[in-house]
Amino acid sequence: MNRIDVGALGKVAVLMGGDSAEREVSLMSGSGVLAALRSQGVDAHAFDPSERELTALRHDGFARCFIALHGRHGEDGTVQGALELLGLPYTGSGVMASAISMDKVMTKRVWLAEGLPTPRYVALPRSAQGRERVVQVPDELGLPLIVKPPHEGSSIGVTKVKGYSQMQDAVALAARYDAEVLCEEFIEGDELTCPVLGEGETAQALPVIKIVAPEGAYDYQNKYFTDVTQYLVPSGLPETLEREIQRLVVQAYRALGCRGWGRADLMLRASDQKPFLLEMNTSPGMTSHSLVPMSAKAAGMSYEQLCLHLIAHAALDAPPAPAAPTAGQEP
Repeated sequence: MNRIDVGALGKVAVLMGGDSAEREVSLMSGSGVLAALRSQGVDAHAFDPSERELTALRHDGFARCFIALHGRHGEDGTVQGALELLGLPYTGSGVMASAISMDKVMTKRVWLAEGLPTPRYVALPRSAQGRERVVQVPDELGLPLIVKPPHEGSSIGVTKVKGYSQMQDAVALAARYDAEVLCEEFIEGDELTCPVLGEGETAQALPVIKIVAPEGAYDYQNKYFTDVTQYLVPSGLPETLEREIQRLVVQAYRALGCRGWGRADLMLRASDQKPFLLEMNTSPGMTSHSLVPMSAKAAGMSYEQLCLHLIAHAALDAPPAPAAPTAGQEP
């Protein structure tokens, strides 16, 4: 890793908290990032967009931002767009990639168009959430199946449906968080995750992590607040299969136009060891239980080094436009 001139980074805002359903996780992520950057000598400060206007970033002299926000208004392209207008480089993907990746239905459409494997699905807009339509979904996707809000993360609003009688309640739960509901084929097998760092042709996958949750319930509680879930890195997968998954994840990352960093979640089908892409996280968790730091550590990069690397590569979608010529100047 190249040596980073900490002084050249300027004053750094760690954006955390926010107003999404994942606020609690974001505060944990942001606190970890803030401590890590300060330990490396970075002039870093906490900034909660739910408590202060983003325009205060310019007023307070910030030079760049580490986005530790999760969910809506954090990784859906909205805060990225605001930072573009303010001209403040930020970590992670730009406006378009963030917006597409945050929408699991749009993500699937892009991946399917690129010929990438993802579970079969049915999207239910608000007008199609009546009982008559809902009970048809298991006939199309089989049972069990997964019902989730397509714009949330951290397993919020997700139900594993095992019978027809559960469908209406599962859809109602997901609809509390989102106007549209995503019903997805359940892939029986191992749950995997694989982070990516970089952009375009330089994007590289970090080691794959195999997730072993109690009774397969890798839910909100087991993600952040218990120590019963096992994370295997090295994953224990055959080397050729690990490399194939990493290649697939980088392809999925590039297809969405991601940059900076991201983390793909996958299922490895038990019957034939075929990987299926579930989603791309463009602002992954950075808590004590989070997966990107775990994978980076296995690759020889500490949590502090990871945070420093990410903020050093903060960027804008496009460089600021040159000033318009003044009167009398040639254009």
